[in-house]
Amino acid sequence: MQKSWKIADPLGEEQLILKDKLSEQLKCPGLIAEMLIRKGITESEEIRKFFYPSLDDVSDPFIFRDMEKAAERIIQAIDRKELITIYGDYDVDGTTSTALLYLGLKKTGALIDFYIPHRMIDGYGLSLSGIDQLKENGTKLIISVDCGINAIEEVDQINSLGIEIIITDHHNPKDVLPNALAIINPKHPLSEYPFKDLAGVGVAYKLLMAVYSKLKLDTREFVDKYVDLVALGTIADIVSLTGENRIFASIGLERLLKKQNIGLNALINLAGLSQKELNSADIVFGIAPRINAAGRMGSALRAVELMVATDEEKSRELAEIIEHENSLRQQIDQRTFQEACDIIEKKYKNMQDTYCIVISSDDWHPGVIGIVASKLVEKYYRPAIMITFKDGIGSGSGRSISGFDLFEALTHVEEYLETFGGHKYAAGLSVLAEYVDVIENRLNSYARDLLKQEELIPPLKVDAFLELYDINEHLLVWLNQFAPFGPGNMRPIFFTTNVMIIGFPYNVGKNHLKLKVMKDGCTLDLIGFNLGDYLPFLKKGASIDIAYSLEFNTWQGRTTIQGKLKDIHFAEKI
Repeated sequence: MQKSWKIADPLGEEQLILKDKLSEQLKCPGLIAEMLIRKGITESEEIRKFFYPSLDDVSDPFIFRDMEKAAERIIQAIDRKELITIYGDYDVDGTTSTALLYLGLKKTGALIDFYIPHRMIDGYGLSLSGIDQLKENGTKLIISVDCGINAIEEVDQINSLGIEIIITDHHNPKDVLPNALAIINPKHPLSEYPFKDLAGVGVAYKLLMAVYSKLKLDTREFVDKYVDLVALGTIADIVSLTGENRIFASIGLERLLKKQNIGLNALINLAGLSQKELNSADIVFGIAPRINAAGRMGSALRAVELMVATDEEKSRELAEIIEHENSLRQQIDQRTFQEACDIIEKKYKNMQDTYCIVISSDDWHPGVIGIVASKLVEKYYRPAIMITFKDGIGSGSGRSISGFDLFEALTHVEEYLETFGGHKYAAGLSVLAEYVDVIENRLNSYARDLLKQEELIPPLKVDAFLELYDINEHLLVWLNQFAPFGPGNMRPIFFTTNVMIIGFPYNVGKNHLKLKVMKDGCTLDLIGFNLGDYLPFLKKGASIDIAYSLEFNTWQGRTTIQGKLKDIHFAEKI
């Protein structure tokens, strides 16, 4: 699907003067100075903090509402040798949060255990069956991670059993909050914590730091120790990589390279990433899907066991099981995606008048529908919800597009849902079979009122115009200082007009386009992932306009500059 290029406005006169000043001050290309100006980073101290992230620049955890109370209760449990159970979610954010608190509190001498619900048996978040198990094993204090903010009934059940609960979460709360001992959530309506976009693992890390501070353990060694897990969960959860998240991601990726977590190291080796410097894309496309596969295809307990393992042989065994589950997950993904596309093509004859996709089946694996919903959004650029049924109850997973808050949309059909939760771009729900058509009609109507037709064309944010002769190693080295890249800090995208295709374009792998272009005597090799459908329209010698990002590509020991093609425009003006 061709994209709508949203090209950044040219810099104003004062900004151009500032651009020259910054370029001279930093000894950097003018384009780099322009990127900083567009991010609003122009003061020396801001630039230092951006290019050299430091844990010294994160906020005091005790700014969180209820943090003092939560830390004191955990220390009390440690002193009394009460069993503390970490109750996590089954995705990467939840499992890294669980592993982090388990390892971190164990170091203090806490009597500690962890519990991850089974996706097929317990469903998402705190479950009544899980709570009963914790009562039986003698748990006195539960710490939820990456879940619990909307678990009203479950928290009441916990209280009735004489167990106390501290909720750490980052999801959007509803109007009524659970009656927990403490709630640590940057999105709490009364929260004064300055950074609202922490992942669940970031919130869990803040809690651990508060406990360490109280116990006078907040030395650099203790504070740094688990940042690799924070980076992994933060990047995998696709939260904004700005502010504190960028600090955690940057420092945590460096720590991952030191390979001190033997479980993660075993998984990195199996993923074929052991010989390279890890970046955020390696996490999103290489490590995270494997960890998620444990929870999608079997039990996410394996993922936590891998991350807390102390034995290399055990780590390799767990990593191999997870690798096998990921391969199985990929096969089921592909089959489910094709089935979903077939249903959509038959069901929605007029995609122009379709604003929200809702499809269901009795046969889909509940562990993959979230991934497939993301692929449907990528293909059709509509909010998409997939529902799979068991015993008349549908478990649904939805993904959304820019400009459409899926969580908010679900509040408008709340009376037809058994449960729901999530955030703007991703949500989960459960629904009775008889209400699926109702929620589809309501959501489509709601989306039609909210979205304009032009919002159903995928936008491509383009940062700046760039001539091929300005592309060199010096520019790439500076661009890489903007990493780690992710939401809120995406890899810059450039456009070049009237480049000529040289040689013959061709497809590689699964529909990936390879081509080479030239302008003013300079050439650039490009690869366009999932852009193979353009191939029939590309001829040797033709002129096109290209939108692309830049990165180093190392192949057989040789490093070159490569463009990652994002879109092509033909004869028409941009």
